[in-house]
Amino acid sequence: HLPEFHWSLSHIFVLCVPPDLREIVFVIQSQSNTFHVRQAERRREDLLKQARGFTKVRLNVHAFFLWWYILEWFLGKPLFDEESTIIHHYAFAENPSIFKYPDFAASWALSIPLVVRLAKKVKEEPLKSDFTIDLKHEVALYIWDNGKGPHLTAVPELCTVPEDSPQASHCATTVSKKPPLCGEPVNKEDIFVAVKTCKKFHSERVPVIKKTWEKDALFLEYYSDHADPSIPTINLGVPNTERGHCGKTFAILQRFLSSAVPDTKWLLIVDDDTLISIPRLQVLLSCYDSSEPVSLGERYGYGLSQGGYSYITGGGGMVFSREAVVRLLKSGCKCYSNDAPDDMVLGMCLNALGLPVTHSPLFHQARPEDYARDFLAHQVPISFHKHWNIDPIAVFNKWLKNDFTASQDELKSGKTEL
Repeated sequence: HLPEFHWSLSHIFVLCVPPDLREIVFVIQSQSNTFHVRQAERRREDLLKQARGFTKVRLNVHAFFLWWYILEWFLGKPLFDEESTIIHHYAFAENPSIFKYPDFAASWALSIPLVVRLAKKVKEEPLKSDFTIDLKHEVALYIWDNGKGPHLTAVPELCTVPEDSPQASHCATTVSKKPPLCGEPVNKEDIFVAVKTCKKFHSERVPVIKKTWEKDALFLEYYSDHADPSIPTINLGVPNTERGHCGKTFAILQRFLSSAVPDTKWLLIVDDDTLISIPRLQVLLSCYDSSEPVSLGERYGYGLSQGGYSYITGGGGMVFSREAVVRLLKSGCKCYSNDAPDDMVLGMCLNALGLPVTHSPLFHQARPEDYARDFLAHQVPISFHKHWNIDPIAVFNKWLKNDFTASQDELKSGKTEL
């Protein structure tokens, strides 16, 4: 009964453990996708196996639960913003580091009195925000409730270090040393890349792509309002708009299914100021079945508490399996105007079709400095977005540049959050 936010399209696995740990309910956050359901089941079995190994509960645990039942506790590994950021609506602009929110990768916990109060609050008071951008920050704000509720309490045992790290000896949670066994990275031949641009950015943004990640894409086309053979760009016959770009995106979807481009399993749509690692995307896509209607990226939400929908935010990159594109276009889904927000229109259509929108925290709608340092520390990121006040080539070289072998090695080093 907690706030819906991104959980609206997720599978929630509730695990009640044997008597020695019966005071704790483990909730495994997962998603409506074959890969993530399998991951959740593995996690469930691992927790059950660990629980069966407990034969007694220490006395200090009983004392802890006495306080757990009396007080409102919100526990986790704290993150904080060093600068006010757009993804948090510039909250606490004068001192952004004062507000702490949980790193979900380390897990987080609520005491029963807090759960009871929040459940009542959700039932009696409608959620105020239309948009859900960063769930972990918004959950912490909801719980804090302008000072009426508890702040996040740091728990050192909730960690995001690799499980074989020397620092992990005191940790209750760690990051897995190895990524899921998903097979070999998908081939470059399986991914078609569509870059949305316009004439005014041909000389400013397109050169950044050519100097950074274009070489890693086997099949790539630039779509613009002006055909420029020097790049080259393709004019899809859709006039440029200052925002939204829905008309251009749907023209790309139609072209993807036509004979004009190679027949590939995956479509990646990016903006001309998106920075992305294609080799890391190849590794990630090995976990997903292209025969399923997969829509993958950084997931946002709109009006989720009032029956709204989730969508893949466009700046970080939107990935679609061929099956997802086929179903979208077959449904008759279309733009209500050329400048409608393409990512939100696609989200509405996927929601109407009952198709899942799959979130990966490795895609980023904003720049590295817009995210907490500790949040990025245990990631091998796939994308960032925006050139504003940064050197995009330097950002790519620091965060995203690596050869194919290095990307696999990094993922196996423990910095993985698939």
